[in-house]
Amino acid sequence: MRTTPFARPTFALGLAATLLAGTAHADATLDKIRQRGKVSIGVLVNGGPFGSIDPATQQLVGWNPELARALAKGLGVEADLVQVQTATRVQFLQAGKVDLLIASMEYNADRGEILGHAPTPFFRVGGTAAVRKDSGITKWEDLRGKPVCVSQGSSFAKPLANDYGAQVQGFKSSSDSLLALKGGNCVAAVHDSTLIQPLLRSNPEWTQYSAPIATEVLPAPSVVWTRKGEADTIAAVDKVVQEWHRSGWLIATEKRVGIEPPNPLLPELQAKFKAAAN
Repeated sequence: MRTTPFARPTFALGLAATLLAGTAHADATLDKIRQRGKVSIGVLVNGGPFGSIDPATQQLVGWNPELARALAKGLGVEADLVQVQTATRVQFLQAGKVDLLIASMEYNADRGEILGHAPTPFFRVGGTAAVRKDSGITKWEDLRGKPVCVSQGSSFAKPLANDYGAQVQGFKSSSDSLLALKGGNCVAAVHDSTLIQPLLRSNPEWTQYSAPIATEVLPAPSVVWTRKGEADTIAAVDKVVQEWHRSGWLIATEKRVGIEPPNPLLPELQAKFKAAAN
């Protein structure tokens, strides 16, 4: 059908209005958060200082929950913490079951293709291998051709298989993966160093296990995740995270919840943002 001359200006004006509206509101999530006065944040709770359930109160406590509550406060709203699993955390965010994720989920290019994130990291984490002390494993290359347990959806699966030739087995949760290691189903369980190190250091059930490989696999920044294209939400979240660094709140919280050893990224970023404020 031929377009009449009179239809063209109307179409052009409509298109311009649509583009301007998209520019004015890059996403609706931040508006919805403010309207309901609450932000829903998915948090991963695997035990230890990074996240656990207080047996007395049944409240989520530790690093991830602390950050989630502080983020809500920084946004000027209440916090609704939703416990998520490694295998389903991305689906929870994409399906709108949560607004944001603080779920021990480090940045990588694959995740960056499907999700948005606040660019300022709040931590840096790599993968550490827990093995039996009598395993003879001392370096990543020793895993070649051997079964290695990870959580489903773990970013460590690809480098373990491609770079070190491990036979990667995925489990629903890190707890299931670690149980498989203890059951002899794999020679190593590879998870965030923030999970493995406290477990081996403080849990008497793991005295026969160690983390002998000195380096971490795929060290990457921990970030707050959003849905793709939510520019307003990303900007608001990033402003809060930058203030955490500038004020020293992250360093104080790391110490208060008992994270050891201290993460070297935190003083680096505190110095950076304090200098930028001067």
